[in-house]
Amino acid sequence: MPMFVGVVAGIAVAAVLALIGVFKMMWRVAEPNEALIISGSKHRTEGLEEGMGFRIVTGRGTLVLPGMQAVRKLSLDLNETELLVDCVTTQGIPLKVRGVVIFKVGDDFVSIANAGRRFLDQQKMMAERVHNVFAGHLRSIVGGLTVEEMIRDREKLTGQTRAACGTEMEKLGLIVDSLQIHEIEDPTGYIKNLAMPHAAAVQRDARIAQAEANRLATEAEQKAAARMSEATRDSEILQAGYQAERDKAAAKARQAGPLADAAARQDVVVQETRIAELDALRREQQLQADVRKPADAQAYETRARAEAERDARISAAQAKAKETELAATAEANRVKAAAGAEAEATKARGAAAAMATRATGEAEAAASQAKGLAAAEATRAKGLAEAETIKARAAALAENQEAVVAQQLAENWPEIVKAGASAFGSVDNMVVLNGADGVAEMLAKALTMGGTGLGLARQLLASMNQNGQAPNGTSALNGLVAPGSQKVPVEKDEG
Repeated sequence: MPMFVGVVAGIAVAAVLALIGVFKMMWRVAEPNEALIISGSKHRTEGLEEGMGFRIVTGRGTLVLPGMQAVRKLSLDLNETELLVDCVTTQGIPLKVRGVVIFKVGDDFVSIANAGRRFLDQQKMMAERVHNVFAGHLRSIVGGLTVEEMIRDREKLTGQTRAACGTEMEKLGLIVDSLQIHEIEDPTGYIKNLAMPHAAAVQRDARIAQAEANRLATEAEQKAAARMSEATRDSEILQAGYQAERDKAAAKARQAGPLADAAARQDVVVQETRIAELDALRREQQLQADVRKPADAQAYETRARAEAERDARISAAQAKAKETELAATAEANRVKAAAGAEAEATKARGAAAAMATRATGEAEAAASQAKGLAAAEATRAKGLAEAETIKARAAALAENQEAVVAQQLAENWPEIVKAGASAFGSVDNMVVLNGADGVAEMLAKALTMGGTGLGLARQLLASMNQNGQAPNGTSALNGLVAPGSQKVPVEKDEG
C-alpha cells in the first residue's frame, strides 16, 4: 500500500513537470521592440483583411501549438540609411546630396503586416530598399529646384522628399522618424562662385572693420603710451625729487659733524678772543698800574729827592720798562703764534675761516696795541724820569754851579785822567829824563790838563748864565752832566 502511494505520487509529479515543460514550449512572449507573427491557423485580426492566415502579437504572451503553428519575430527597432545621391538641378548643374533617413516598422498591425509580408525574411535588406526609394524621389525633386532654392530653403527640400516617399513607405509598412539633408556638394564650383560676391563683400566689410579696429586700437595704444610716458615722466621727476632730498639729507648728515666741530671751534675762538681782549685790557691796566703810576711817583720822588735817588729811579724805570717790553713782546709773539695756528686750522674748515681770521686779527691788534702802549708808557716814563732828572740838575746848577761841576768832575775824574793819559797811549818808547822826577812832572802836567778843563767848564757855565739861557737848557752840557757819558773830557775836544 505505501509503495502504491509512492508510485502514484511520483507519477503525479512527473505529470506536473511534463505539463510545465509543454506549457513552456507552447507559451511565447513578445518583447517590447518586436512583434510575433504566428501563422498556421485562421485568425481574424482587427484592421486586417479576412483570410490573412496569420496572427500578430505585440507586448504580450500567447499559446502556440507546436507543429501546427509557426512563430516568427519582426524587429520594431530604429534603422537608418545614409543617402548619397547624384542629382541635377533645373539649371542643369550637377550636385551631390548627402543626407540620412531614420525609419522603423510602424507600431500598428497594418504596418507590421505590410512589413512582415515584405521584409520578414529580408530584414537586413530593409535599409537598401529605403535608400533606393528616397534616392529616386530625391533626384526627381532636385530636378525641379534651383541651387539657390536648395541652399536657401532646405526644409522645403526635406518636406517634399518626405511627402513624395510617404505613400511608398506606408505600403512597405515603414514610417520615417527623421530625414536630414546634411550637405550639398557642388563639383562644378557653382555654389562657391555664387558665394564669392557675398564673401568678397563680407571680406571687404571685415577688412574695413579690421582697419577701423586697428585704427582705434592704434589710437588707444598711442594714448596709453602717452599716458605711460607721462606717468613715467612724473615718476622720474618724483624719484629725482626724492633722490635730491635724500642727497641733501645725506649731505647735511655728512656735514653735521664738521659743522658742529667748526661751530665748537668758532665758540672756542670767540672765547679765546674775549680772553685775549680781557687779557690785553688787564695788561693795559697792569701797565698803567705798574709803569705809568710808578713812573709818575718816581718822577715826583726824583723831583723831591733830586740827585740822591736819581740813579736808582732811572735804573728801576729802565729795568721795569725793559721787563714790560720783553713781557709784551713775548705775549704778543705767543698770541700771534696761537692766532696764526688757529687761523690756519680755521681756514681749512671753510665757513669759520673769516671769523677765525678776524679773531686772530683782533688778537694781534690787541697785542700790538698792548705792546705799543707798553713801549709808549715805558718811553714816556723814561722820558719823564730823564726830564725830571735834567730839570733837577738844571735847578741845582742854577743854585750852585760850582758844587754841581765839582760833583760831576769828581764823579768822572777817572775818565778825565784816563783821557789825559791817552796822549801817551800811542807812544811805544818814551825816554823820561830826571828819573822819577821826570815821571812825576809828566803826571803833574796831565793832572794840570784836568784842572784846565775844570776852569773851562766854569767859564762855559758863567757865559751861559750871562747870555740869559734858562738854567734847564743844558743841551751844551750833555757831555758834562750825563752820567756814565764818554764825552766828559771837554779839554780833549777843545784841544
